[in-house]
Amino acid sequence: MRLIRLIKEEVVPLSSRENLVLLVIISCIFQFTLFFAPALAEAAVNQAKDQAVENDLIVVNSPLIRENTPETATKQDKAQLAATVVLADEAEPITETPPAPAILEEPDSPTPAAKILRTSIHVITAYNSEAAQTDDSPCITANGFNVCEHGQEDTIAANFLKFGTKVQIPELFGERVFIVRDRMNKKHPNRVDVWMKERKAAVKFGVKTASIVVIE
Repeated sequence: MRLIRLIKEEVVPLSSRENLVLLVIISCIFQFTLFFAPALAEAAVNQAKDQAVENDLIVVNSPLIRENTPETATKQDKAQLAATVVLADEAEPITETPPAPAILEEPDSPTPAAKILRTSIHVITAYNSEAAQTDDSPCITANGFNVCEHGQEDTIAANFLKFGTKVQIPELFGERVFIVRDRMNKKHPNRVDVWMKERKAAVKFGVKTASIVVIE
């Protein structure tokens, strides 16, 4: 009413009849605003509450919640369980890769060193399986071994060693092991002749002097 008097007296000076009309208009505006505003607000609040209850019922009444919730649980407990289930469903499963089994490497067993029986220095030559260098059966050695079929250059001829004796010539052939399987001409009692497959290799080898190591 104070606002109405202020408008009537100071803002819009009007006659008595005009004042009455203005008063009626202002009263209608205030009544309409004050009457409908609370009703609209209450309706909005009620609608929000109904929506929240409906959402809770949808989650709480899901089969997963019903199966995992005791009958005595409250509605708040069910809602909390539902939130936990949703978070658990959204979380990605953590899979741990099992560690690869450790591979144990066996230490390399050292090759036992050959036992040296004796060492001596000799003249060393080379020969091939040719009739001019041997006899009419050039592939067969003095002890009946076929070097051509064997095909490996590990045979030597020596008159001062027994058949089957194992020797090494480290200065010329490293750790290669030779076996005495043949004999030389009697005029070479202390010479060693190494069998080779190729004539060119024997000619290239020529005549050398080196230590012969007899091993067990």
